[in-house]
Amino acid sequence: MTIFAQIYIDEDVDILVATLLIARGLDATTARQQKTLGELDPQQLSFAASMGRCMLTHNRLDFEKLHTSYVLNNQTHAGIIIAKRRNPYEIAERVAMLLDTLTADEIANQLLYI
Repeated sequence: MTIFAQIYIDEDVDILVATLLIARGLDATTARQQKTLGELDPQQLSFAASMGRCMLTHNRLDFEKLHTSYVLNNQTHAGIIIAKRRNPYEIAERVAMLLDTLTADEIANQLLYI
């Protein structure tokens, strides 16, 4: 069982969120750090899944469709967290609360909203 989910932050989320999560002792990385800026959403999710990282994004419509496609095709991912656009401190707080509540295994293959 994996306790804490590792987060991969899409390029549309402020990189300050990663800094704030890391300051809380959580494992977070960004599209910028992974040199995946400009990749299409399917590639972003595939990359996150290949690393066993939960995807954090603001892009609700595209990632809802991708999640549905994964489910229908029996593909797995480490979870998708869709965050409403808020200030980075509030997003980081909500992500941290979610990760304190659910294990990585409970987040896997789920579509969650914060």
